[in-house]
Amino acid sequence: MGLVDGLTVVITGAAAGIGRTTALCFAAEGAQVVVSDIDSNGAAETVALIEKKHGKATMVVADVSKPADVTNLIDQAVATYGQIDCAVNNAGIEGKIAPLAEQPDENFDAIISVNLKGTFLCLRAEIAAMLKTGGGTIVNLSSVAGLIGFPGLSPYVASKHGVAGLTKNAALEYAKSGIRVNAVCPGGIDTRMLDSLAEQATGGAQSTGEMMDPLHPIGRIGTPQEVAELIVWLCSPRASFMTGAVIPVDGGFVAQ
Repeated sequence: MGLVDGLTVVITGAAAGIGRTTALCFAAEGAQVVVSDIDSNGAAETVALIEKKHGKATMVVADVSKPADVTNLIDQAVATYGQIDCAVNNAGIEGKIAPLAEQPDENFDAIISVNLKGTFLCLRAEIAAMLKTGGGTIVNLSSVAGLIGFPGLSPYVASKHGVAGLTKNAALEYAKSGIRVNAVCPGGIDTRMLDSLAEQATGGAQSTGEMMDPLHPIGRIGTPQEVAELIVWLCSPRASFMTGAVIPVDGGFVAQ
């Protein structure tokens, strides 16, 4: 049996990167996966990859910044599989790099809308569904930028600190209701988002690895699989005494 055998998980931002890898990891450990993203083609590819390995998955296109989309996502998940046991709130955007005094309103608003409000909307809908069935587990994706500052990334840092705060509060409010809520804080992970940030920061003068590897004491950036393994474990019965935790998975980055 797998770590999450027979459970149903909803994963946002599952069209690529950490979200896709987490979806594949859940499926490999026996879960039924509801794959969600604003990118319908990418989400469909994730479902196909799961089904190719004989896993169970369905797709719901959703923009997490829109309450109606989030409500529909959870309603569709419950209609398909009967209930939600686990949720991974992963959808997020990085936005533009600029000093705070030069940050445009639209960049701040977009990042907060997806990263912070989106997590709030998902938590609200997921918790409501879980309360009806006796509990569940939720993992939010914060970031090392939810633990420390990063010059040039004020909106992103604010959004990810907010995700850490929402995680702690939700964990406290629903601990006695059988709902565990934790957050993971990835460091530099080999994804398109990190490539975008490296391109903005260096103008293409350095590769992602050249820029990011030396910043991590372990000597390299991480892989999506290394984050996904932790997420699945947090949603499994093996993490039954963990709630309200905000956990770095960062090769020692924030320990410096």
